[in-house]
Amino acid sequence: MSTTTSDLNQTTSAELFRNAQQHIPGGVNSPVRAFRAVGGHPVFMQSAQGAWLTDVDGNRYIDFINSWGPMIMGHAPAVVLDAVQAALGNSLSFGAPTRREVEMAELIKKMVPSIEKVRLVNSGTEACMSAIRVARGYTGRDKIIKFEGCYHGHGDSFLISAGSGALTLGTPDSPGVTEGVARDTITVAYNDLAAVEAAIQANDGQVAALILEPVVGNMGLVEPVEGYLAGLRELCTRHGIVLIFDEVMTGFRLARGGAQELYGITPDMTTLGKIIGGGLPVGAYGGRRDIMDCVAPAGKVYQAGTLSGNPIATAAGIAQLTYLQDHPELYTELNRITTRLADGTRQIAAELGLNYTVNQVGSMFSVFFTDRPVHNLDDAKHSDTDAFGRYFRAMLHRGIYLAPAQYEALFVSTAITDELVDQYLQACRESMREAHNL
Repeated sequence: MSTTTSDLNQTTSAELFRNAQQHIPGGVNSPVRAFRAVGGHPVFMQSAQGAWLTDVDGNRYIDFINSWGPMIMGHAPAVVLDAVQAALGNSLSFGAPTRREVEMAELIKKMVPSIEKVRLVNSGTEACMSAIRVARGYTGRDKIIKFEGCYHGHGDSFLISAGSGALTLGTPDSPGVTEGVARDTITVAYNDLAAVEAAIQANDGQVAALILEPVVGNMGLVEPVEGYLAGLRELCTRHGIVLIFDEVMTGFRLARGGAQELYGITPDMTTLGKIIGGGLPVGAYGGRRDIMDCVAPAGKVYQAGTLSGNPIATAAGIAQLTYLQDHPELYTELNRITTRLADGTRQIAAELGLNYTVNQVGSMFSVFFTDRPVHNLDDAKHSDTDAFGRYFRAMLHRGIYLAPAQYEALFVSTAITDELVDQYLQACRESMREAHNL
């Protein structure tokens, strides 16, 4: 399918957005959905199946967001829908323990060997907030180290921008985040091991945890440079710091055991989300037994949630994770398809004289509208965001649904076939020409 700018009718989406702005802050329930980074109004979706999204005006799009990662098997896979349907008859929530919570915990432990105990929560944000609290309780220390460009949800500790140098404490990124929180948060550049070591030395004996996306998906797709993750592991071990891998995006997507399996690095704690619910709201955090035994009621670090381990979400998650565990070959195919997308995009840009940077790890990739390699947030910020906005709109009008921001990764599902790759590449060529008036 291919549409052009002139024949795409989004009248209903436009009307819904105008109405939404009267009732919802900014008209959306998550900021990136507002399309402010790319212009125009958001597209309101009606349904999805396999690789395809259908909006309220009946337009169809090949989806490369996949609900920001969890729809690794495409939309509405039968194995997940069947599991949800079977669970629905027993009620939507109990606020009491269920068998599936235990089965989910056992499955997560089996697939991610670094996790010896796990607590289910309701979102990736909640998982990261809780992991930090547990690390502080375990170590008796207050400060954390995070990285520019890594996103761990909207918890106060994570909305801190970098200071003026590697040794300075951060400043609040958002009103409502206190200076007190900022004083306990140290922000350094991703992929700069020396900066981490300097920050630890400047705060000797005070750092409880170091949290990062082992492969970053929130400044676009950025891969760790060789030796970086191993270096962080050594520093954390030497200084008694809890190393937390935020695998909310990468967990079960880059490999069955996540980025930590792909790179052979064992964190002390891991946060998970999105994919373990098969598309339903869910999250989890887990890690070493001695750390997790600090969590109430086993220990004194408090964390609770009425909907944690929700029976419908766990039914969906168990179905999806079991399928991923039983079909390791799908990762090989995902990597092949994504490599075709990334290589093809890179080749098209080069043929048009654009020399853009395309980063890929497994079934995640990003197109940066810059000719310099992208290893951190500062590199990513050299991208031509205006050109990206034009490219995004051109792709959307040709039936390709991308992330509506330069600084977001794309996610590929098993529903993307070679034929759909060809459609994407054709649209990519036409859209890059349109974006640059070539």
